[in-house]
Amino acid sequence: MHSISMNESRERIRREREREKNTYTSPRLALRRVLLLAEGRQFREAAAILSRLGPGVLQSVASELPIDLLIEALPHSSHLIETLLNRLVSLEISPRPELQCEAVAWRLVGLLGGEQGTGLRGRTSRLASALVQYSPEARDTVDNRRRQLDAAVQGLGTHGLTADSSGSLISLHVAMKNELQRHVDVYKQALHKLEELSPITINQEPASSSHQRLLALSHADVERRLIDNKSLLTIVDKPALRQLPTLVASLAARVESDKAVLACVGQIKRSDPTLDLSDTRPVAGVLMSYSRGCAAVLSQMSAPPPPPDAPRSPTDSASDGYHSDSDDAHQHPDRNQLISQYAAVWSYAMEETLPALSALEELKQTPQLKYKIVFSVVVLSFRAAISLRDRRISEVKSLLGCESESESESPEVSGFVSAAMRLLRSTAHSFPLGEAERTVVNQVVKTLSEYRSLGSCGALHALVARAARAAWPLCLHAPPLRIDTDFTPVVMNPEKHVRYSGADRRSDLIKSFVWPALLHRGRCVFRAVVLT
Repeated sequence: MHSISMNESRERIRREREREKNTYTSPRLALRRVLLLAEGRQFREAAAILSRLGPGVLQSVASELPIDLLIEALPHSSHLIETLLNRLVSLEISPRPELQCEAVAWRLVGLLGGEQGTGLRGRTSRLASALVQYSPEARDTVDNRRRQLDAAVQGLGTHGLTADSSGSLISLHVAMKNELQRHVDVYKQALHKLEELSPITINQEPASSSHQRLLALSHADVERRLIDNKSLLTIVDKPALRQLPTLVASLAARVESDKAVLACVGQIKRSDPTLDLSDTRPVAGVLMSYSRGCAAVLSQMSAPPPPPDAPRSPTDSASDGYHSDSDDAHQHPDRNQLISQYAAVWSYAMEETLPALSALEELKQTPQLKYKIVFSVVVLSFRAAISLRDRRISEVKSLLGCESESESESPEVSGFVSAAMRLLRSTAHSFPLGEAERTVVNQVVKTLSEYRSLGSCGALHALVARAARAAWPLCLHAPPLRIDTDFTPVVMNPEKHVRYSGADRRSDLIKSFVWPALLHRGRCVFRAVVLT
């Protein structure tokens, strides 16, 4: 039955093609043809029809199109939806038809969140760009969703152990039970003590509390009152009793965090009823998947729209475990090659340098020091490469007598500097970097002079050479790729950090950085490696 239905659909499409293709003055006829092609999953041909419609017909067709069905067909229908949005924008049609832009964006989030090298990003980048052109608020919607998801994931980590009055780490509920029991015991003692207070202290009669009567108290009366009140204060004013408000506040925060988690999951289930949320599936995985999808869609929305005649890529380049894929790989082939080179240096550091440093007898007493050494090497390599670049440009300008600040602003000098940078980029693979390498080695060895074996560690010298060679073209790229120098975060951000393989996976608190993130145009293209 299915094959008969498909054959009938193909036959109907063939008959429609025999009709006049280039004249669609009837909205009904145009809509019928687009729906027919979409039903046969011939979305590109349906898009070609939309691209030929006049403003009035296009507006009518757009208002009648079953967008929800096209959304279900994503990513296959991405070219059709993209064409529709771009046509409506270019023709400046007003009022713009309601095309469920938020639903389209959320569908892209779901697809890209679970994408594992299937090339979806290359197929959806143009649609994301067209979506934000048609509905600018779509970006804010996705960004808000991402923040909610990230907050919910972080909230899942607030249900750990808490410190009790003695400083020990125990369950919050056990801490509350112990605290409440202490309160009960103290309150019982206080009630018993209140029963024992002398008449002088209690002052049950109003007349006994008058100013005149209080001034008439004897020395023995004041002494007795002091003893009574001091005894009562000793019972109720205990440091151990002051933890309850903190525990209550922690409990309230946990309630709110779980409410946020369930709200996010409910939102996801409403958009994707087929989502598997079995009892054994970690909910954090679902939230983080959609958070990654939000980040991917946001990066596509933020990227400049490709020219209409740019070639379409059916697949996206493969990504290693640390890349952030902030925009389409096919748009930046040279940049992605540089990122891969940076990733290769990290691989060498992980596979060769760190084991070599671990084997040094001097470092065995300070096992964490090897991570700081590796981290320092890449940071110092970038500084040395940037310094060398600026110095070489300055030297050439000085030889030509155009180093003054006023002249450096002239178009001629700017053009010369641009040409010099292009020349440096073209020779980056063979440019001598011995000066930069020596600078880095000397700084590391001098700073850690008590560890004499570092100077003769071959794997460390090799890492310096590789790091300098990777940093040189990165700082020459236009615009330059730079390492992220913000080392203040204390909690892992999935967009900027990845956990080192041997780190504690039960915590997202950052203990130290092992390898810095790489940024391009302010976006993370290679995540920092951290110890938790």
